[in-house]
Formats: sequence, structure tokens, C-alpha cells
Amino acid sequence: MISLNPVTIKKIRRFRSIKRGFWSFIILLAMIFVSFFAEIFINSRAVMVYYNGNFYFPTYTNMIPGSVFNLGYEYETNYRDLKKKFETSSNFVILPPVPYNPYENDLKLNSYPPFPPSFKEKHFLGTDNVGRDILARLVYGFRTAIVFSFVLLIMNYSIGITIGCSMGYFGGKFDLIFQRIIEIWNNVPFLYVIIIIASIVIPNFMILLLIMAFFGWIGITWVMRTMTYKEKEREYILAVRSLGASHARIIFKHIIPNTISVIVTYAPFAISGGIVALTSLDYLGFGLPAPTPSWGELLSQGWQNMEAWWIVSSVVAALVTTLMTVTFIGEGIREAFDPKLHTVYE
Repeated sequence: MISLNPVTIKKIRRFRSIKRGFWSFIILLAMIFVSFFAEIFINSRAVMVYYNGNFYFPTYTNMIPGSVFNLGYEYETNYRDLKKKFETSSNFVILPPVPYNPYENDLKLNSYPPFPPSFKEKHFLGTDNVGRDILARLVYGFRTAIVFSFVLLIMNYSIGITIGCSMGYFGGKFDLIFQRIIEIWNNVPFLYVIIIIASIVIPNFMILLLIMAFFGWIGITWVMRTMTYKEKEREYILAVRSLGASHARIIFKHIIPNTISVIVTYAPFAISGGIVALTSLDYLGFGLPAPTPSWGELLSQGWQNMEAWWIVSSVVAALVTTLMTVTFIGEGIREAFDPKLHTVYE
């Protein structure tokens, strides 16, 4: 069982007392939960089917052919049609609240997409330029963006904290050499690298992640270098060093834990930066390949078709809500964990 020290518990309680940051944290957790279990809430497959005394759960199983339910075709069951067929029988179908997947083109006779919001057809935010449900693409796109941002955060922090602490701790030539390397690295045009790679191969999730991590670790490196320079001269570090502790132990067991407030404070803003970066690349056409659900791709559609106001307004609302909640969380964490604001604990 993990036990927290009294100081950490007081910081957590202080964060809970900051209502704007705390409720933003709850909202963000709810958004992440819905996106991670999106197949239950937004999916063309049924959550559950009861047919002739048997229960089927198509959401997380293999394709169930329509012939199983006597629909007369061998490919994947259309569960919306199946629900209509079962209306006059003892069998039943439980569909998700939004019965469309993010890749499905819902087209109509004598009409062309995009279609405006319709509660009757359960396109609550309408469809995009090719008839795909916007709410489905927003939720699945958010899952991609938040996973991308968290993985990018871990990679950037792993590299940046290690190099930054080493620069600040060892100093001298090691620090000087890495300063020159970072200055050169920082002058490499990031967008040009993306354009060159996109012209050679189709960027996927992993390629974009590696490119972003290739450049993204520099910011936290400078911060940790400065913090380590301050921490290594404190009395507790001198005492540990006099007891014969190794350099690795001093850095990872003493310096980093005592700079955790800085690391935690910067994390929410790094996550929002990752979301904006991925959305921007998708908007410019250098991001994830089609038909991957993407907020940037929806923004591009909205810009190309301004008459379909529901496209751009939905994406902008989703972006503003997400970035606002992450920013409020960051402000709450900074206020709760900043040792300069709270140096005395009752």
C-alpha cells in the first residue's frame, strides 16, 4: 500500500480546495473515461443483442455476420436495421447512445453531406463532408490526441529531466558541450523536418511521436538544469555526498524528488501543447493519415466548407473546453505545489 507523507497530503487537499482546478480535473477525467471506452458509447456495433434465448456482445468481439440474425447477408450485421426488425418480437438490441462509428459514411438518397445536427437520426453534432458522424470523430480523435500527448510527455520528460539534471549536477565541460548541442538542436526547423519526412513516408502515430520527442525535450531540460544548479549546493545534498552516495543516487533519489513540484507544474501545459501540436499538424496535412479521426482534419473541413457551421463550431468548442480544463488544472497544481507560495505547514 502506497503511503503519502503529510506534506504531500496537504498539497493534495490544497489542490482540492481550488475549485476551478479541481472540477476541471474531474471534467478531464470524465472526458478521458468516455474516450477510452468510446466503443460502448459511440459505435455502430450493438452493446448487447438478445436473439432466440442467446446473448451476443458485439462491441469487443469479432464480426458477427448478418446471417446469424436472419438478415440475409454474410457481412457485418447492421445493428440499426436489426433493432428495427426486432421491434415486433421478443428479441431486442441495445445500441450505444450514438449508433455510428467514426469511419462510417451515413449517406442519404437525393442529398449530399455534410448533414446538419439531427436528434432524430442521432447525429447530434451533424456529419462531416463525407457523411461521418462528427461527435464520433471528436471523441475518438480526443482519445488519439490525449494518448499522443501523455506518451509524448513521458518521452520528453524522461530525456529532458535526465539530461537537464546531469548538466546542472556535473557542470563544467559536460554542461558546456550539451549547451552547444541544444542550441544547434533548437535551431533545426521542426516544420521542415515534418514536411521532408511526410514527402518520403506517410506519417503515422509512432513516426509523429518520435519526431515530436526529437525536439520536445529541450524546454524541460533548461528548467531542470537551472533547478539542479540550485539544489546541488543545498546542505542536504552536501551531507548525502559526504556520506559517499553515488552521483546517480543523488540525482534520482534526492534532487529529482525535491524538484517534483516544478515537474508536476509544467506537465498539464505540456499536455495541452501536445494536443495543439498534433491538431496543427493534422490541419496542415502533415499529421495522421486519413481516415484517422482527427480534430485538425475536422478543422480543415470546416475551413473548406464554412456553410457547414456545425463542423468548425464543434471542433472549436471541443478544443476550447479541453485546453481550458488543462490550463485550469495546471494553474491549480502550480498554486497547490509551489513551495514559494506555501513554505509553512500547519
